[in-house]
Amino acid sequence: MILFENNDIALRRLEPEDAALLAKWLSDPTVLEYYEGRDNPHDIEKVRSHYYVERDEITQCIIQYKATDIGYLQFYLIENDEVELYGYQDYTGRIYGMDQFIGETRYWNQGIGSILIMITLRYLIEKKAASKIVMDPQAWNARALRVYEKNGFIKKKYLEQHELHEGELRDCWLIEYEVIDA
Repeated sequence: MILFENNDIALRRLEPEDAALLAKWLSDPTVLEYYEGRDNPHDIEKVRSHYYVERDEITQCIIQYKATDIGYLQFYLIENDEVELYGYQDYTGRIYGMDQFIGETRYWNQGIGSILIMITLRYLIEKKAASKIVMDPQAWNARALRVYEKNGFIKKKYLEQHELHEGELRDCWLIEYEVIDA
């Protein structure tokens, strides 16, 4: 099921037959350097146990570019533990988190990620009534941070030793896109 299409980019719901795609992308060391870690390759069984368990609270999608499956994106209302960690206890709006990667590396560095972020933000604001969208990329990932900042995210909080990646706890940035009422 297609969630949205905009020019050459579409987001569709993750389907059971997509497990092989995820296993391909999540066993590629070039992709894993940035997402999951090179020490954490996924075979088909690991993909099924991680991405195909009961996850009603997470909307899982395949990114398509010109009708070709090129990556993965998920979004979700952030949960109480993240609300507390991120310092949003007194915030009453709807806060969504999102994660994504382009798994087909030949599509890197073409501006596709930036367009994807922009149209996903629009979808979350218009269709899900999001008032903030947050992510927590690793602090060393300058390329990802540039894309997010280009699309209006700002760095809100430095999260020391926040995410296990390649055998060590890595620092991350809490970044936020806040919807400003017109």
